[in-house]
This record gives sequence, structure tokens and C-alpha cells, in this order.
Amino acid sequence: MLQIFVDPQFDFIGKRRWAYLASVVFILIGLGSMAAKGGLRYGIDFSGGTLIQVRFERAVPVERIRTSLERIQMGESVIQEFGDPREFILRLPLAESSAEAVTRRVQEALGADAALGKAEIRRVEFVGPQVGRDLQIQALYAVLWSMAGILIYIAIRFDLKGGFASVAAIIHDVLVCLGAMSLTNREMSLPVLAALLTIIGYSVNDTIVAYDRVRENRGKGLRRGQPFASQINAAINQTLSRTVLTALTVFFSTVVLYLFGGKVLEDLAFVLTVGVVTGTYSTVYIAGSLIVEWTGWMEGRARSRKKLVAKA
Repeated sequence: MLQIFVDPQFDFIGKRRWAYLASVVFILIGLGSMAAKGGLRYGIDFSGGTLIQVRFERAVPVERIRTSLERIQMGESVIQEFGDPREFILRLPLAESSAEAVTRRVQEALGADAALGKAEIRRVEFVGPQVGRDLQIQALYAVLWSMAGILIYIAIRFDLKGGFASVAAIIHDVLVCLGAMSLTNREMSLPVLAALLTIIGYSVNDTIVAYDRVRENRGKGLRRGQPFASQINAAINQTLSRTVLTALTVFFSTVVLYLFGGKVLEDLAFVLTVGVVTGTYSTVYIAGSLIVEWTGWMEGRARSRKKLVAKA
């Protein structure tokens, strides 16, 4: 097996306070950005609106299409090239008119500009406000249920503190991704939700590998006399090459998808890229450190009880 690090001895647990500080700062910056903008920027999937796929006879500039749409005063529209310089996705905000009326007005506006040529409407999707709200609630449930399942699985497979530490690391990763989306003004859509759920699974996978190494070392009688913090740190170092190699392979794939996947996949690829980085970071610095904090707190309580019993 390829080893990036040969017998690494990094003191990840010893540096955990600096890791906590870095995480808190970035999460607060992200939450501040969301608060300043009134929350996340939801796409049509969650906010409602009309999506129209249109194809022109020849390649046309986006600004020319935007100028034509401004004449019908439908609000701020999002225009994305869809795999071909002649084909575009138009995302229009909610309107009092029906989807058919909106489509007709768009077609008339595009047809009125001779420079655009003939415009062919290939697809129309309409999401009402109630459907958008329902999707928001279902998305929240999807994230919460996935975290609950992970908590239960790790609590059964390892222990309860490992389950809570893993969920805390997942919440950390999700908040970092949402903050990065807000800072770069990206939309929350169904593909982005799928990316977040993927990151949740990816992040906990690396954490489980580190937990399993701790249990394996204990089963072999290795490091049994060492402090618990040293055992966790040793397990992270032993699985570090595997963690970094996995992260790099996924990272390169998501970067390629971001650069060459087109505008439609850009937000999804961005969230996956950020998630891979922060997922690896939380595996190394956050999940194990939280178990050490919990164990130290429990041991401190046990010592206090013993002292009280001895005094009595």
C-alpha cells in the first residue's frame, strides 16, 4: 500500500485547541454571512419559480438574453449555459401568472429580439410556493434522519461518545459547507442537498476507520497503558496515509467536475470539494478530540466522586 507518511508522529490531539478556534472562526464568519443576507439563497427547487430550457439557432451572449427578459419585468432571472453555447436554462422567480403564461411571455420577449434568432422552448418546470416549502422541510428531515442513523450505528458499533462526537463533526462539516456557499453566493438546490448528504457519509467513513483502529490496538493489547488521548492520536496517525489518499482521489475528481462540468454542476462540485477538505480536517482534528474531551470530563467526574466517598 502506498504510504504518504512513514510512521507519522503528529500531535493532532495536542493542537486541538487551535483547531477548535479555527473552526469556530470560520463557522461564525459563515453564519454572519447568512445572517447578513437573510439566510441561504434558495434555488427554484426550494423557493419556487419557473425553469425554462431554451435553444437558439446560433450561439448568443447571456447578456443579450438578459436584456430581452428585462423588458417583460419578471424579476431577477438566472441564466445558465446548458452544455452548448446555443442552449440555456432560464430560472425565473415566482409570478402570479401560470407556467403557461410565463412561458408565453418569455417566448415573445426572446422572439422580439431579431439578434437572438429563433428560440425553441424545450422544457418547462414550475415549482409552486407550497411545494418549495415542503421540499425545504423534507430536506431538513433527510439531514436529521441521516445524522440520527449515524449516531445509532456508531453507538452500537463502538460507544455512545463516539456516536455523539461523529455527529458533532458532521454538523461542523455541514456548517462549513453552508458558510462557504453563503460567502460565494451560491444557491441551495436539490443537487446541493445531495452533495451535503454525500459529505455526511464521506466524513463519517474516515472517522469510523480511526475509531476502528483504536479498538484494534486495544484488542491486540497495544498502547493499553497509555493515556486515552495518546491512543486516539496514535490511531489518527496510523490511518493518516489512508485518510489523505482517499481525500486526494475524491478532491481531484470534484475539482475536475467543478472546472469542466459546466454551470449546472458547478454548485454541486463546489460543495463536494469544500466538504472533502473539511471532512478530512474534522476526522483528524475534531471527532477524535471531542472523544478525548468527553473521556477527560467523565474521568474527572469519577475522580471527584471517589474523593467525596473517601472524605465521607
